[in-house]
Amino acid sequence: MLALLVVFTTLPAGSADEKHLSVYSAAANYSLPIADREGREYIGLLEILEPFGNVSAKTDGRRWRIRFGGIEAEFIQGRDRAKIRGRDVALFGAFLLESNHGLVPLVSLSSVLPRFLATPVSFNEASRRLFVGNVANHYTVELNPTNPSRLVFNFSAPVNPTIATEPGRLYMIFRREPVVLSGTPNLRFNDPAMPSATYSESNGQAEIDVRGTVPLIASFSNEGRTITIAPVQQAQPAPATSQAPLMPTTTPTAPPPVLSTAPAPTPVARHFFAVIDASHGGQDRGVALSDTLQEKDVVLGFARQLRQELQKRGISALVLRDSDATLTADQRAIFANTVHPVIYVALHAASDGHGVRLYTSLLPAATDNNGPFISWDAAQAAFLASSQSALGALAAALRQQQIPVRTLSAQLRPLNNVTAAAVAVEVAPPGTNVAELASPAYQQTLASTLANGIAALRDRQAAPQSTVPQSSPQPGAPQ
Repeated sequence: MLALLVVFTTLPAGSADEKHLSVYSAAANYSLPIADREGREYIGLLEILEPFGNVSAKTDGRRWRIRFGGIEAEFIQGRDRAKIRGRDVALFGAFLLESNHGLVPLVSLSSVLPRFLATPVSFNEASRRLFVGNVANHYTVELNPTNPSRLVFNFSAPVNPTIATEPGRLYMIFRREPVVLSGTPNLRFNDPAMPSATYSESNGQAEIDVRGTVPLIASFSNEGRTITIAPVQQAQPAPATSQAPLMPTTTPTAPPPVLSTAPAPTPVARHFFAVIDASHGGQDRGVALSDTLQEKDVVLGFARQLRQELQKRGISALVLRDSDATLTADQRAIFANTVHPVIYVALHAASDGHGVRLYTSLLPAATDNNGPFISWDAAQAAFLASSQSALGALAAALRQQQIPVRTLSAQLRPLNNVTAAAVAVEVAPPGTNVAELASPAYQQTLASTLANGIAALRDRQAAPQSTVPQSSPQPGAPQ
């Protein structure tokens, strides 16, 4: 997932999420949609088994036969029992066969899956979370009575939650990690700034909700196993040098350990210039939004629409990936930093939810800096305030057009490495039809609205002054 991360922002209520089952295992952690049929919740059995090995199925009239490795099973349309390995297994509801697609009642997973996987399975029906084997991630929490006080969460395995805030609360939302309750769900602390914390589970995710009387930030350490919550007013990092960090080589195999800063740059007027980054590309297809729709293609078209809308408003814009090219996160940050934009916008797409999710950087745990050297993974630290301002402008523009929007913070590279205001925009379909993500009309509506937000940011920064080097730093050596 840094010493700096989340300040209180408004978290608007979004549309109710679709029902999902989260599956946690040593093989993979993944989420599947749940279907409602005649008052019961159903799930595709083939889809659950696919990450665990070779699986195939065929239909013969009302019979649906599935083979997983050397295990064979037979299900019959409308029957509440199945044969797995030649033995009857209760399904606690009728088996459904829809277009050769086998659906089993969600409540049957505890009895059906162990017959296939030969390992213990634990299913939390209320929260729709399924644990295969011993994979649960436990945590402890302790109030450290320092000045200021700090709430320290230690996890048994690394975590990378989404961080969201609203007045009086900081959320840690675990969608991909098998975090489970350790102890009581409601904790109270003898601390005026952070009086309590609550654990809950619902719709395939776990959440830890920290109550606060002041704005809070989250910091990560111990390779993602420790999250520390502290009051933001007294937990700001030491002011970063105003000099720009050196970039790593243009084709890095791994993030460089440190970035050197350039000496004594001359303050210069900064032209309002935007970099639009269409995520993924080339061999990285991103999310399969549907059988025929890839995330990399959706965001490329969206990026071009946004560039056009910005140019209509007199704002210069560069689409960083303007073809089906493969770029690493480090390359994207290097290219963006080299041209010194006022704002960097990374575009993503998702099939779940509705409207738009806006993200700012969730920086890694603070590292020791020596003199003028700044960690590459914390290059965004000096620009987080600008990023929050940009996020606010985009969110306001979306709300003005009544487009659902959520404001979040997460570890989305290359945001951490960008030395400018940096925001990630994740668009979801306006309704239930995922194909609308590729609709020129929908993309144009979103692009026009986001361009209005960026233009409003420009207008607030009339004739801005920015301390930047007059020439770009050269990779690999101090200037």
